[in-house]
Amino acid sequence: MLAKDIAAHEQDFRNHGVDSNGVKHNLSQLSAPIKGDNRNLTVTRCVVASGDSSFYYNESPLKDRVVLHFTAGYLKGDIANLTKKDYHVSVPFVVARDGAIYNLWGSGYWSYHLGPGAIGGNTEMSKRSVGIEISNIGPLTRKGNHLVTIYDSIYCDANETQYYQKSNYRGYEYYATFTEAQYKSVIDLLRYATGKFNIPRQFLPKDKRFELQQDIAKFHGITSHVNFRKDKYDIGPAFDWDRVIAGATK
Repeated sequence: MLAKDIAAHEQDFRNHGVDSNGVKHNLSQLSAPIKGDNRNLTVTRCVVASGDSSFYYNESPLKDRVVLHFTAGYLKGDIANLTKKDYHVSVPFVVARDGAIYNLWGSGYWSYHLGPGAIGGNTEMSKRSVGIEISNIGPLTRKGNHLVTIYDSIYCDANETQYYQKSNYRGYEYYATFTEAQYKSVIDLLRYATGKFNIPRQFLPKDKRFELQQDIAKFHGITSHVNFRKDKYDIGPAFDWDRVIAGATK
């Protein structure tokens, strides 16, 4: 999908609630107070219309960290992949490129989202963390005048620099950028989740932020997928950590 077509793609999901597998989701607005702030977080509750909830566990373990991911996809596919029947790989929140926050299930519950080989153990670390997926196609490769996705589809032209950033990281030279609306929503969501679960609003030092951390299980705060897995790219070098840290800790 071309980057310029994503807005229409997301609007279609907002209008109809049908994911890339043709599954219908019921959408409704929901607000919840952000602890310590004089305002609410507004999300779009996104529930499989059939009532299926087999992709997460209705258990409420202690939460002591947030893990940020990017989806390496587009919204309809993101929702489809995170709500697969009996698959148990999911997160409670997906942030679309237009800034809409889709809430798939109660954030106190859990599902797997770190994967095999995760430092600290996939089960234990998935249980103890709030996963947030940001809709973003991820790493890109330049072919001629085009930036191409990991699926070998054209994402944008080289002159459309608002859609990508040149940064060497884990075998790729280019990464898709995030939107202004996403940064605002991610900051609000981090303030909400850390307040709700009393998670420290602390971040890894810059020299450790993009790397696997063997002692990550001891860190309580806000992290990303790359801190748990050496074979992952998210949240990647195009993510403006300084901006997010400033907003989350103000």
